Order: sequence, then structure tokens, then C-alpha cells
Amino acid sequence: MIPVRGYQGQKVAVLGLGRSGLATARALAEGGATPVVWDDSPEAREKAEAAGFAPEDLSRARGLEGVAALIVSPGIPHLYPAPNPIVAKALAEGVPVDNDIGLFFASLATPEWNKFDQPPKVIAVTGSNGKSTTTALIHHILEVAGKPVQMAGNIGRGVLDIDPPGDGAVVVLELSSYQTDLARALTPDIAIFTNLSPDHLDRHGGLGGYFAAKRRLFAEGGPDRAVIGVDEVEGRFLANQLSVGPGDDRVIRISSGTKLETPGWSVFARKGFLSEWRKSRQVASIDLRGIAGLPGAHNHQNACAAYAAVRPLGLAPKLIEEALHSFAGLPHRSQLVAERGGVRFVNDSKATNVDSAAKALQAFPKIRWIAGGLGKDGGIGALTPFLGSVVKAYLIGHSARDFALQIGETPQEICETMEAAVTRAAAEAQPGETVLLAPAAASFDQYPNFEKRGDHFTALVEALAGPPIEG
Repeated sequence: MIPVRGYQGQKVAVLGLGRSGLATARALAEGGATPVVWDDSPEAREKAEAAGFAPEDLSRARGLEGVAALIVSPGIPHLYPAPNPIVAKALAEGVPVDNDIGLFFASLATPEWNKFDQPPKVIAVTGSNGKSTTTALIHHILEVAGKPVQMAGNIGRGVLDIDPPGDGAVVVLELSSYQTDLARALTPDIAIFTNLSPDHLDRHGGLGGYFAAKRRLFAEGGPDRAVIGVDEVEGRFLANQLSVGPGDDRVIRISSGTKLETPGWSVFARKGFLSEWRKSRQVASIDLRGIAGLPGAHNHQNACAAYAAVRPLGLAPKLIEEALHSFAGLPHRSQLVAERGGVRFVNDSKATNVDSAAKALQAFPKIRWIAGGLGKDGGIGALTPFLGSVVKAYLIGHSARDFALQIGETPQEICETMEAAVTRAAAEAQPGETVLLAPAAASFDQYPNFEKRGDHFTALVEALAGPPIEG
């Protein structure tokens, strides 16, 4: 646990008592503060009571009286589309509003670090797509390299729940826009911006607000190194703002599909090969095509980001290449579940929007596509340019019939359920084809979350009759 510093002997309110909220309350208490906790959910309050905290209704007339700060969990809006009433009350009364990420960065470094030969480093990853895979890949590479490393944030443990890092240790954080938008302290040593596509626009007041939330990780903290995906204009703008000239190697530009010809530091992937360039010459190359855990151009971008993040730590290209080959991938993200009779079964249940589904559809040559669920605004018409590899679509869930109309002449079958879709796709698939779950929709019509949806797909694949599955 990271004890929160700076609030000893003071009352600090915690709003939202999920995983991060309870960890925050414990870390505040460990640092000598008195946490005052609240959640609108009776179930969450019961869990807090079981953990030894007595919830107090912060919405009452004097609920924030004497409180030094209000710490807000990520899912609670603080500005758009409208502030939570308790947050609005704090804003009106001048009570500082922060989150666990801000507390983490403000509390991480201690006088003990003066005794270390190598102070701990923090690598923080943000962006629209690929954050989790990039974060997990960095963590894996550092483990292979023998570095003491922990992973936290929007993946794994809450940031305040990790162990205090020791001499030469690295903490790798995945940070969502909800987390970067509110944190009062953001000081990573290395910060990564993967890419940007429209998401959470209601929460940020539009695309500009969404980008601004991501940009805070770089503008507020001034990382020693910034790894920036430049395949969108926002990334190119951010890289331009952070560098003092074309040769400034404090900014490492990354791309999937574009050769980056700058005199600075760049890492890019083209035609399945990762290349590192510095001072206008190539210094390393890795063949990514045979790496099972990183299929497709979107995962090649993740590989570029992870490679660029660990190179400033002194890791050699050959060691990184070895680690890439042993990376198994994350569940529900282009996860190879099994292979049977030359047919691959891939679980990309995390592909809940058009952009992520498009990347999955470009990763394999011949696809039996399982899609559908609770469709999002705008539908899936934008996927039309990426359907050339789809042999047939098997549509499920609430939006199955809407999706059928939107994909036009693509061969299709309305299956309604995952059971029917997996059975039909497996029966019709030929050697060399991939049965791909990439829903392009939310899961909430049939499943509580995308993880449960992916787990169901995996279980159905494993239960298929026939020869043993290799996976």
C-alpha cells in the first residue's frame, strides 16, 4: 500500500466505494488521515462497513464541513454532462477535488528514495485503444528483463494498493481519460499516448475535451520521455507541442503503417516489421509477423509503444524481441483461444466500438465474424471498408437485425445467441479461417460486461465436439 501523504490529522472525503475508492480510504488511513466515505449504493456501503469504515452521507447540508479534500472515483462525473451533486457541492464550497491518481503521484516519492542507487520510475499509458495491451506488454518485457515491476491503475490493482517500489523498481500504469482529467498531480517519468478516436464524448463535452483530458498527462507533469502515437492529427499536434525541434529525442514518435523520417527518435511498424530509428538511421529491427500474442496492425502499434517505453530504461532490442515472442496477450483482446483443424478461434470481446472492431477485422485474412450486442450511436456503417476479409457474419444480441441491414451484401446469418453463433461458425469454418468475436457493441443486453461475454465465447469454443483443441 502507498500511504497517502499530506493529510495527516485531517478529514478527507471519499466518494465512490468500488475497488479504487476502498483502496483510497485504506491508504488515507495508513497515512494518518481520517477518511469520510460515501457511496449511493447500499451494497457498496455494506462492503465499506465490512472493511471497517463508517459511511457518512456527504450530500447532507454540512456533509463536507471540515473536509480537507474530496477524492472522487473515476466513474463519477465532475464536470460533464453535469457534476455529481456532491462534487458540485465541493466546487461551490471550495473543497479541493482530486482522485486516487493524484494522491498516488503526490505520495509516491519518500525520503527513503535518497538511499536508492536508482530511484523508482513510473511509466504511464493513456490513449483511446491499446492501453491495456501496451501496459501489460511493458510489464511483461520488464519482468523478462528481471526488473522489479508492478502494474496498476485501470488494469490490475488500484494505484494506492501496490507495494511501495524499491531500488530500481518500475511502476506501469494504465490511465483512462476519467483518471487523467481530474488528477491534481501527474508526474510520470515516461508517458505514452497510443492514439485517439471518439469515445466518452458526453463525459468530456466533446472530442476536444476528451483529447484535453489525455493531454494533461503530458502538459501537467512534463515527463522525461514522451512516447506519442502520430497516426492521428492529435498525436502529431501533441508531439509537436512537446518537442523543441525535429531532433529532440525526449519525444519518441511511433506509428503503425507509416515510415517516420525524422532526425529524432522514432519507432514504427510497416509490413510486419518494427523499426527503431535515431538520428536518421536505423538502429534495430524486429519481425513481428510470427508473434501469436500480437496479431494485426493495431497490436504492432502496441508493440512499438511498449518497445519505445522500455528502450530509455536501457533494455537491449534483442531482449525486448525475446519478450515480445513470449507475450501471451490479454484476455478478450485479440486473444487466441484455440486452434482446431486449421481454424483459429479469437476472442476480442473488448472490441466494443467501431474503431476497435475495425482493427480486429484487419488482423486476419479470412474471418467468420461474430458481432452484435447493444449497438452504440452511429451503428456500424463505418465498418464497411473493413469487411472485405469477412467470409460470413453471425449476428447476435439486441442489435443483430440493425447490424444485418448496415453490413449490406456481406454474407450473414442472424443467430441471436452466442451459442448459436459459435456452433454455426465452427461448423462452416474452413482451414485457414478465423472465427472472430469482435462485437462492435456493448454487452449489456445479454451479459454484465465484455469479460463475461468473452468468457462465454471461450467456454463454448472449448466445449465444441471434435478433436482436442490446441491453444
